[in-house]
Amino acid sequence: MSSTCNIALLGQKFMGRAHSNAYLKASRFFNVPIRPFMHTIVGLDLIALAPFADRWEWKKYSTSWKEIIKDPAIDLIDISTPNYMHAEQAVAALAAGKHVACEKPLASTLKEARTMRNAAARVRKHKTFVWFNYRRCPAVALAHQLVKEGRLGRLYHVRASFLQDWGGPEVPLGWRFQKKYAGSGAHGDLNSHIIDLARFITGQEFTEISGAVSETFIPERELIGAPAKTGGRSRSRRSKKSVGKSDVDDCTLFLGRMTGGTVASFEASRLAIGHQVSNTIEINGELGALRFSFEDMNLLWFYDNTEDKRTAGWRRIMCTSAGNHPYAGAWWPEGHGISYEHTFVNMVAEMMAVLAGENPIIPIPNFADAYETQRVLEAAMLAAKHRSAVRLTEVK
Repeated sequence: MSSTCNIALLGQKFMGRAHSNAYLKASRFFNVPIRPFMHTIVGLDLIALAPFADRWEWKKYSTSWKEIIKDPAIDLIDISTPNYMHAEQAVAALAAGKHVACEKPLASTLKEARTMRNAAARVRKHKTFVWFNYRRCPAVALAHQLVKEGRLGRLYHVRASFLQDWGGPEVPLGWRFQKKYAGSGAHGDLNSHIIDLARFITGQEFTEISGAVSETFIPERELIGAPAKTGGRSRSRRSKKSVGKSDVDDCTLFLGRMTGGTVASFEASRLAIGHQVSNTIEINGELGALRFSFEDMNLLWFYDNTEDKRTAGWRRIMCTSAGNHPYAGAWWPEGHGISYEHTFVNMVAEMMAVLAGENPIIPIPNFADAYETQRVLEAAMLAAKHRSAVRLTEVK
């Protein structure tokens, strides 16, 4: 590959903005060996597409992803479309000789994820990346390093949650609330992130899922574009033509066992009132413990169980020190924190390093890695459906 990587981004909504911003800034803050070039943005909303391309400095725009995937000028296809589109687009891009980056979860179903994993395995020279961007928080990357160094010793517990409150009854029936498009609700959207964090930080895989509970609290939602409710009209009397079925989970909880004997608990919800992006994980080990909350993303809390009990306690680590904390040196002076957008920029810099044959600071999940997270998602759904334990050897 030349010193430039031509990018085509599929999707112009929330993740389209996050990815566009990352491509714009990566070479300005990191000494990337290959510069990402924003070649083509692809979207369905033609009216909004040209202004989007202009605002985010994309060279071209198109409404046909199938044509763009065949364009010989494109080096990497970045997929930020709804989940049900991931498999078809990724497989086509790999077949066309492109590198592929894909949003999480890897796919809407385990079968589709398997297809993507297998397609990537057949063309090993083409790199694949999955946007589990929370790995790129300096505090999370440091947690990974500390566990790998043995600072926690044998691991006992993982407890993780990802709680949000945006999914109330006033939210209309978008694709995220329909199984045929999303695959699942809060489970695939949020649990996928904390499953990945647990696997990444501990270095362990899951062996069994049990105690799963999944619930849809709001089974009907207004259709997008439906007439507004008249004053005083009760929700129970809405016209059947103005509502549709929400058939994904609003929350899912489950327990797990991991390869090192670690036990784990997970909870994801879009209806946890009072929580916006409460993405948290705590790991307790024989020699110490770690905890992280994305709402204070520049901080990692560490408990050293080898210290004198008279002075032992949770230690607050501000992860902004260049040379000591992953990615911090690319950004601001010590103590000046980074935010959500920077996790994507950090990942683009790492992607460019991998494409140049260099090792990333922190491992980037590829399709094979993300498939393991998808297996855990599937096992939890099966455990909730059958109200029984599911061994990961049964989910392939």
